[in-house]
Amino acid sequence: MKIIKRILAVTVSLGLLAWLISDDRWRGVGEVVSRVDRLTLALSTAGFLLSYLLRTLRVFDEFRAQAKGRFGACLRIVLIHNAMVNVVPFRGGEAAFPLLLRQSFGIPLPRAVASLFWFRLQDAFVVLALAALVWPGLHPALKALAVAGVLTLAWWLPRWARMPHNWAEGKALTAKLGKIRDAFAESTRHARFGWVWTLANWTVKLAAQASLLAALIPAGIAIGAAGALGAELAAILPIQGVAGFGTYEAGAAAALLPSGIALAAGLQVALALHLFVIACSVTAGAGAWLFPAPAAHQASAAAASDLQSASSAADGAQTKISAE
Repeated sequence: MKIIKRILAVTVSLGLLAWLISDDRWRGVGEVVSRVDRLTLALSTAGFLLSYLLRTLRVFDEFRAQAKGRFGACLRIVLIHNAMVNVVPFRGGEAAFPLLLRQSFGIPLPRAVASLFWFRLQDAFVVLALAALVWPGLHPALKALAVAGVLTLAWWLPRWARMPHNWAEGKALTAKLGKIRDAFAESTRHARFGWVWTLANWTVKLAAQASLLAALIPAGIAIGAAGALGAELAAILPIQGVAGFGTYEAGAAAALLPSGIALAAGLQVALALHLFVIACSVTAGAGAWLFPAPAAHQASAAAASDLQSASSAADGAQTKISAE
């Protein structure tokens, strides 16, 4: 099954590449980028930097007992993890998060993976709710129903995880599932303001993407928001293009179609936006890797060897994340 998913992911990315090289379409991307003024570019960059800080606050809030005030170490983890997710194929970069948590704070891998899973679920819930609210042409009753459904599931899932159970007394597989549920319950219990940081992060991140996409089209901010949400919703799909290329652009272009933006134009502006997102994440991640936080210099050397031998951990993490 994993082989099939990877073949499909490569096919999607190659399809985007073939579209770009046909009729010199890649030159149109440069023309699209030239439409953006410096102020919009600066504000979008500042928005992404603020988004990184808000994600760090979410990690720092949940692992405050282990971090012991080392906000810089949490920021380093977030920046490296974000860069690897945007670059490493097949979402393999997700493995960086639990590995760096273990190396920096001694967090057990099951606990760190469960925390990552909960973070991704929170992300999915917030994006789905925001998409339902701003999606063009959707009846208000359907918007209300969708938001209510997302809120209900987000409220119920942590409480289900904390309910008493005796899975450890069953078979080996049941016992393992019980341990996973316990780790998940612990993740949902420790973050005091997790939902606040998640909502704030996505508000800032989507606003930055929406303003930049609106300038790239050019169009109103509402159309830019629809395209940005389409791109982020594509990231929830179980099949992703290599480093997100192909699926990200297709999601944004599909969301722009109801606003009268042609598919070809939508793919061009979405690719320009995607390249900007990757540039921001890689630049910030490289800086975090080169300048490790105090008291974490030993973890920097260990992280390189661990991440190179983490393909099996990446597959396990992807299996959990794909459940979104």
